[in-house]
Amino acid sequence: MISYLKKLTPFYNLLLFYIIASIILRIVLIFHPITQAKFSFFEIVKIFGIGVISDFFVFVIIGSLLWLYLVFLSNSKFYKPWGYLIFGALVALLAYVSFGNTILNEYGGVLPEIGISFVALKTVLFGALLFLPKYRSKIRLALYSITIFIFVLCILQNTVSEFFFWNEFGVRYNFIAVDYLVYTNTVIGNIMESYPVVPLFTGIGIVAVLVTWFVVKRSRNYLDNLPTFKEKIVITIGYAVLFGLSITAIPALARLEDSQNVFANELEANGSYRFFLAFKNSELDYFKFYTNVPKDEAFALLRKQIPELAGNTMERQITGKGPETHKNVVLITVESLSAEFMKAYGNEQNITPFLDSLAEQSLFFTNLYATGNRTVRGLEAVTLSLPPTAGESVVKRKDNKNKFSTGHIFLEKGYNVKYMYGGDAYFDNMRDFFGGNNYDIVDKTTFTPEEITFQNIWGVCDEDMFTKAIKVMNDEAKEGKPFFNHIMTVSNHRPFTYPDNKIDIPSDSKQREGGVKYTDYALRKFFEAAQKQPWFNNTVFVIVADHCASSAGKTELPLDKYHIPAMIYAPGFITPGQNNILMSQIDLMPTLMGILNFNYKSKFFGQDVLQSGYHPRALIATYQDLGFIKDNILTILSPVRKVKQFSLELQPVAKGSKALPLFFEQQPLSGERKELTQETIAYYQIASYYLQQQLYNNN
Repeated sequence: MISYLKKLTPFYNLLLFYIIASIILRIVLIFHPITQAKFSFFEIVKIFGIGVISDFFVFVIIGSLLWLYLVFLSNSKFYKPWGYLIFGALVALLAYVSFGNTILNEYGGVLPEIGISFVALKTVLFGALLFLPKYRSKIRLALYSITIFIFVLCILQNTVSEFFFWNEFGVRYNFIAVDYLVYTNTVIGNIMESYPVVPLFTGIGIVAVLVTWFVVKRSRNYLDNLPTFKEKIVITIGYAVLFGLSITAIPALARLEDSQNVFANELEANGSYRFFLAFKNSELDYFKFYTNVPKDEAFALLRKQIPELAGNTMERQITGKGPETHKNVVLITVESLSAEFMKAYGNEQNITPFLDSLAEQSLFFTNLYATGNRTVRGLEAVTLSLPPTAGESVVKRKDNKNKFSTGHIFLEKGYNVKYMYGGDAYFDNMRDFFGGNNYDIVDKTTFTPEEITFQNIWGVCDEDMFTKAIKVMNDEAKEGKPFFNHIMTVSNHRPFTYPDNKIDIPSDSKQREGGVKYTDYALRKFFEAAQKQPWFNNTVFVIVADHCASSAGKTELPLDKYHIPAMIYAPGFITPGQNNILMSQIDLMPTLMGILNFNYKSKFFGQDVLQSGYHPRALIATYQDLGFIKDNILTILSPVRKVKQFSLELQPVAKGSKALPLFFEQQPLSGERKELTQETIAYYQIASYYLQQQLYNNN
């Protein structure tokens, strides 16, 4: 038994390093400022006890790649004639992939080059081991060291990446991390601009070399005394059994992440497994994973909420109270503009001076909630007026074209319709979505070099985008048609860099407050320029955040992390004032259309909140937790058919303060409010049904 254990030295030394790295990461994350929670003794035991056990089984899965490498290490394959036969086969394979028409050529891209390089490297290394027997042990040691270094480096990189992901989102890897794999260039660029990458990568490299030296030193005996064929068979069978056990154990341990403390669940989890789940569940079938009711019952519940509905359909006629007003409409979705950044909600940093002043001149919606915590959710909400269904946003799905949209209504009314974005609209699938829904697209690719004064990895600065927008709208105004232009800002995003000497927060400080204040400055410049244009007095401006700056909190859906400002501004047309009614991001554009007295056939789930029949409620979600706010109760639907409810107690503002209340204390509800559970199910079930059956498409 001891002799077999000696054959596993590469594994348990790497395992030891992986466990140590995971424990250190958990300790760091517990004390991270974003971890806004206290932990009981039992929770600490679970975090480190079950967490380490889960890490062990995850390593068994990952370590199978190491075993695949080690199992083929032998001396016998270099004996005559086998060594020459294998080398000849490798040479023939190299010739085939280099000059033949392989399946790699059918896929195209860089795959053929990758395939050729891999086979060529394998051929050269095998030839060196075959024809240089005196140096075989040294060559093998070098290759073994490189292999261990790669494993160590991957463990270190993953550990550091998990820290930075937590630093940004307050959770382990989730759906966003999967997106980051798709948009690698943008994400790597963001990291390069946001963090001191040279010292960081240098430090990682030094630690990786030291750990590799330690592991190789402690496991070199494996190379000096390679297992026999029989020993490999025995060890492989044992490893296969452990591998099978790991596949069963990992999800079973994940089900024990059942604390009311969300941070405890996140810390207990293994990040790699969380990434796998997010990748696997990019689209969640509502009817498979969530509580649902008969379709007739769901529609009956919705009819109580949306007065215009009749029968089992979302289609209804919207009739204005007066003549239609075909003013130009400019919708500006502001990146990561949390309500708490504004003076109206008690912020004293003076980082939104222009928006603070504009709110006083606008119809200011003070009690509005974003549907999600990603830009694509905000774009989905204001474009489709649709609840945030489980899984990925419609913007990112394959079936994202020809939808019933805000743009569709404006097109029917004779408007020019455009989507404007300072970055490359390829990111987050925006080009495919907006282009597929008949929006013309103005993005960074349409800018001339002279139109760009500053840019970072996300795109041109907001000033440049707004300057471009003014030019576009001046051209549109000459056509004699009204225009609807949706503008998405980019500057309030890590790395928070922007042109120098614009605001009193230096760009090189790379602070969130600087990103917010620069965007506010750019908005001021835009409105100053717009006021000089002949079309200004015939234009309605809608300003709303896409989502909040952070989504981390003590509960699955912390309300303050979804509270965003929104305002409709049109001097002489919109009467300024505050509207404090509870509403959702999906209600903003139907409300605007009500103000314009549009007559149209609607499928929107959002409603005109200024109508007397509106029942206050809001919908908020992550990619899997679907929330519904009503009557100071938050109802959350989660996989698999789980329902939670929290009472919401609004926290008072400081005595003497005129700030709007922002924070809630969320406590688990002692008894279920079944009618609210049913209403929550109705909204999300019918929205999922409409998308699944393609009923939300334009007829």
